[in-house]
Amino acid sequence: MSTRLNPYLGFRDTAREAMTYYQSVFGGELTLSTFGDFQASADESELDKIMHGMLTADNGMVLMAADTPNSMDYTPGNTFSISLSGEDENELRGYWDRLAGEGTVTVPLEVAPWGDHFGMCTDKFGVAWLINVAGQPQQ
Repeated sequence: MSTRLNPYLGFRDTAREAMTYYQSVFGGELTLSTFGDFQASADESELDKIMHGMLTADNGMVLMAADTPNSMDYTPGNTFSISLSGEDENELRGYWDRLAGEGTVTVPLEVAPWGDHFGMCTDKFGVAWLINVAGQPQQ
């Protein structure tokens, strides 16, 4: 699999509704994972919120989204990120090193609860990036 560049939208409590709507617009397969699915929040009010949503349209377009955790700032108009994902760890770590090098690391690039290496940073221009290196499939 080659590295993919995808838009990633942020919402405050409406990611499920928005992604279901986008599925009605673009068609395709929608997968939604909650914070509770991965025990990714100690805040009970967040357990049913979307930690990661991905819509893969029949034509190959991919749109991703998540609910912003209560502990993180949410400013409408500043609700998007760019996601880089794939299997080539050297390539993706190289992007990470360059983007995070002069920027700010939000989440270190390390093994995530779903088994991939994942990190978040904001580059020196204020653009938010999510990097996901596919790990070994879960057994």
